[in-house]
Amino acid sequence: MAHVELSISEAFVSPATSSLDQESEGFADADRRIDPDGFARWSDTVSTAAEPCLLIDRSTTIAAVSSSCCHLLGLGTPLDAIGRALLDSELRLLDFTAARGELTEQDVEKIPPLLALASGRLARGLLRVRCGAEGSDTTFDAITTPILAHGAVAGSLTFFAEV
Repeated sequence: MAHVELSISEAFVSPATSSLDQESEGFADADRRIDPDGFARWSDTVSTAAEPCLLIDRSTTIAAVSSSCCHLLGLGTPLDAIGRALLDSELRLLDFTAARGELTEQDVEKIPPLLALASGRLARGLLRVRCGAEGSDTTFDAITTPILAHGAVAGSLTFFAEV
């Protein structure tokens, strides 16, 4: 039987800084200009990040990915990965059994990037990943937060660390 270890918790939004409580929508920058699309702002940040991170939209399409994340997960280049469905990539999610079988559809729904989309909460878990058909497998700690736009979950942002 597969063993998947997960945790979820409430996302913390400070009332003093929440864009959802402001009269205008979006995020104000230092010059008080309003960016109506916080998801696009995260996309720009992820695309230039040194850390291995991944941004997917509500339909689980890769919206942005850092170069280090592409290298870590075997996704090719960021240009190759962007626009592809997360689960249609070369990424193979494995269970934690000795046989290292692929995760069932039920278990795949519980991986942190997808769990944060479904629950609207922070999610964290270990992932065992095989990159490519003959690649070696690696275990990652994945920490994911839902990305909100206009009060609804628009996507999720995941940071990875090799264990």
